[in-house]
Amino acid sequence: MATFLDIGLKEEYRSDEDDLIEDFFIPCFSKCVEYDRCIEYLSINMIKTVFDAYDNFRQGAAKMRLIAGHRFRPADLDLLTVLLSKSRNPFEKRGIKDEKLRLVRKAFERGQIELKIGISNDIKISDTFSEKLGIYRDSHGHVIAYVSTAKSSFDMKKKAFESIEVFTSWGDATRVKRKMQIFERLWRNRVKYIDMHGFEYAAKNGYLKYWKEWLMHE
Repeated sequence: MATFLDIGLKEEYRSDEDDLIEDFFIPCFSKCVEYDRCIEYLSINMIKTVFDAYDNFRQGAAKMRLIAGHRFRPADLDLLTVLLSKSRNPFEKRGIKDEKLRLVRKAFERGQIELKIGISNDIKISDTFSEKLGIYRDSHGHVIAYVSTAKSSFDMKKKAFESIEVFTSWGDATRVKRKMQIFERLWRNRVKYIDMHGFEYAAKNGYLKYWKEWLMHE
């Protein structure tokens, strides 16, 4: 089975020099068994794309842990509410016939996708969780960690101008270990200034908001 060592990664990718989707994201997603991501603005389109395009995710062989900020585009927040609803037939009630979304809902139900929302707990800190960290693991124990400048998860249709700094377990083990520790501390709610909540808790307590900049362009 192919591993990350077969990709031929660069240390940095930039939108003005590289095709970030083709050169970085597609090779990493296609070979990973675990994907961890911190992002300020989460897009449902990203999750749909991954589960539609890659056999390892679609067939349940790869899992995803996501940490997002509490502001969403209205359409994304509405779809997340449906995807994580405990209602038996939320799609029928909303008139949604998107089979890709059904696939994503099943992935949430079986724990293949896990989501936490980062909420500031200190007035000294901006009210938006804005960590931009990603971690891929393959079946051979190799790890790729990256830090991007993008505020939102990638979109196959709308490419943002961004740069990505890449670290590998075989080339920079110390830094990759540090990135993995940072994600785990966030995931386990062991950092200052930010609390991690499940989506249902965040929704019930009024933490989830619309991102006004996106709302104006709906």
